[in-house]
Order: sequence, then C-alpha cells, then structure tokens
Amino acid sequence: MPNKQSSPELAEGVRPQAAVGVVCVRDGQVLLVRRGTPPMTGEWSLPGGRIEPGEPVKLAALRELAEETSVTAELVGLIDVVDAIVKNREGTLITRHFVLTDFAAVWTGGEPVAGDDADEARFFAMDELDALGLWSETLRIIQDGARMVDQR
Repeated sequence: MPNKQSSPELAEGVRPQAAVGVVCVRDGQVLLVRRGTPPMTGEWSLPGGRIEPGEPVKLAALRELAEETSVTAELVGLIDVVDAIVKNREGTLITRHFVLTDFAAVWTGGEPVAGDDADEARFFAMDELDALGLWSETLRIIQDGARMVDQR
C-alpha cells in the first residue's frame, strides 16, 4: 500500500547529477574533507564531486581527489552507487539529487591540503569516524571501501 504521508516536492530545475566519491585509505586511515560550499558546508565527507561532461567516471574520481586534497591514489574497485537526495530544512522540498559512484582507493602520494571547495582535508583513524556525525551511507561506504582495500 502506498505511503499516505505527503512526499517532498521537487524544486524547479532539479535533475539528478552524476558525481563521484573516493574512499582513500593510507595505513588504515581514511581521507575526508570538510565541505566549504553547500549543500554540506562545514560537514565532513568523502572527497569527490561532479563528473564533467565527456569525463570517464574513474578519471573524475582521481581528478576530484587531487583537486580537493592534493593526494594521489590508485583505484582498487567500485564500492557502490548511492543516491544523495538533499531536502530543505523542513523536509518539504527536494533541492538537489546526486547519483554518487563511490570507489575504494589506496593512497600513493601527497599530504592532504584542502583545495577546490574543501575547507579542510585530513586522514582519520576508523575509530574516530563515529564522532564526526557522518551520514550513515557515508559510514557504510567507508567501511565497505576499507574492507575492499584490506582484501586486495
């Protein structure tokens, strides 16, 4: 039976946008960025961003990682594809919809330096992640990506 609760409306012009995320692991730690721009200003998340027209998804992942963190990595596999549907504060209007292709990667060089739309970039130990208030899907993707790196 359909849910009788009212569904959020769609803001004008909102379309799904293809984007990437990278779980970059170095010595058991994961690289995160603190977002400097909406929709997640001030929140920690995976490095990533929009795929440019004509850009292969794996190259987009490595480009976004480098732009946001100055770090290089080797992709080791696809973790999952996740929908990030962003609503207004009241939950009544869908304002953005990202289709995130998330990859696991092993750090190959560079020290984290925030760039592009990131305010901060750094590696975190896995036991530090719960205190960051990450989205539950981000935590799941990080855990799956770390396992993938460990099993390679």
